[in-house]
Amino acid sequence: MSPFILIACAAGLFVGLSRQLNGRLSLSTSPLIASFWNHLVGFAALTVLGLVVGDLWPASAADAPWYAYIGGPIGVVFVALSSWLVARIGAVNTALLIIGGQMVCGLAIDLLQSGKLSLWLSSLGVVLIMAGMLVAQRRPRG
Repeated sequence: MSPFILIACAAGLFVGLSRQLNGRLSLSTSPLIASFWNHLVGFAALTVLGLVVGDLWPASAADAPWYAYIGGPIGVVFVALSSWLVARIGAVNTALLIIGGQMVCGLAIDLLQSGKLSLWLSSLGVVLIMAGMLVAQRRPRG
C-alpha cells in the first residue's frame, strides 16, 4: 500500500503546483486563457509520451460509451475554475475546498456503487476538511 500512498501524495503535490502556476497565469491573462494553454501544452506532452510509449489509440477506444469521454470537458472546467479561485482566495483555501468537493463526490459515488460504506466516518472526514477550511479562513483580530 505504501507505494500507492507515495504516488497519491506526489499527485497531490503536482495538483497544488499546477493550480498555483495556472493561477499566476490567469492573473496576467484570464482563467480561460490559462486553461487553454494548460491543456494545449498538456496535450502536446501527452501526445509525445503516447507516441514514445505506444498504444495512443487502443482498438477498444471506439467501443467506450459516450460518457467515458466527459472527463476531458470536466477537466477543462476544473482547471479554469481553480485557476480563477487560486488568484482570489489563495492556494490553501482553494485546495481545501476542492478536496472537500472531491470528498463529497467520492462519498456519493462509493455509496451509489457499493452501498457498503461507512457513511458516518466518511461524512466526518468531509466535515473535518470543511472545518479546516474555516480555521484557515480565520484572521487574527487587532
